[in-house]
Amino acid sequence: MKKIFAALLSASFLLSPIVASQASADDFRRPPVVVKKKVIVEKTVVRPHWKKGYRVDAGERRRFHDVNDYRRYRLAPPPRDYRWVRADNDFLLIGVTSGVISSIIAGR
Repeated sequence: MKKIFAALLSASFLLSPIVASQASADDFRRPPVVVKKKVIVEKTVVRPHWKKGYRVDAGERRRFHDVNDYRRYRLAPPPRDYRWVRADNDFLLIGVTSGVISSIIAGR
């Protein structure tokens, strides 16, 4: 029994380099693996260029912040039915009902 076990063990040691060389030879026959990357480009939000007379729709008005303390920013008091709003770093004087921009003060 010991002789059979020793013979199998020595045969496995002798055959392992042959099997390993055969496996490495198979690596050269295989085509190379190509990995394709998928690139996702996100669109950047372009800040609109505010112009006098431009009508601001309701969706844009939701992004604005009302400026109640206009004196803090050295703004003139708004006329009746107008209000100051802050869009990014600009101050816009827009009509409450119409949404038309009547004055623009850029970034203070």
